[in-house]
Amino acid sequence: MRRTRPLALSLSLLSLTAGLAAGCGSSDSGGFRSAGSKIDGDPSTTLPADLASTASTVKQRKPGEPLPVQKNISGISTDLSTKPKVPKATGTAPTVLQGSDVVTGTGAAAKDGDKVTVQYVGTLFNGTEFDTSWKKGRTPFQFTIGQGQVIQGWDQGIPGMKVGGRRVLVIPADLAYGATGQPPTIPANAPLVFVVDLKKIG
Repeated sequence: MRRTRPLALSLSLLSLTAGLAAGCGSSDSGGFRSAGSKIDGDPSTTLPADLASTASTVKQRKPGEPLPVQKNISGISTDLSTKPKVPKATGTAPTVLQGSDVVTGTGAAAKDGDKVTVQYVGTLFNGTEFDTSWKKGRTPFQFTIGQGQVIQGWDQGIPGMKVGGRRVLVIPADLAYGATGQPPTIPANAPLVFVVDLKKIG
């Protein structure tokens, strides 16, 4: 499906280019966050606009609708105190958002409108890591579900998770960065895999 980038995001990209030329940006800020938001614990750092959320024409999940179980990733650690290793996916990448809980949390369940704190690892379908909040110097990432602050695969895939849980999400390109991708780390039409730990709600 053809995807277009909102005008505001295009303008943000121009601002980012100018900021990088002036030494004000950082490609290591990472995360699937909206342009202009701040890294937790470091209010001086502006997150890169090229990792902002984008619109999608893929059908939205309805509130409470079960997430189709993913079968492409296995062997993820259940130890929430360490960064999980994400293996290369098997089989064919799904065309709909899929997920499965490696660890089912025992706390409250996340829903639209909740501010959540997560740890995550993001990889391409072939297992190549492109971002993680586990990197030294980074802190768990906060965002509000359903506000367009992250890619739609997160806005649709995190609801229903319980605090203390770990979920694997396999996200089709149309719920990530579509035909545009995010060069050089994310190619065009790339399905993505995330392992997300829900640390806190609120």
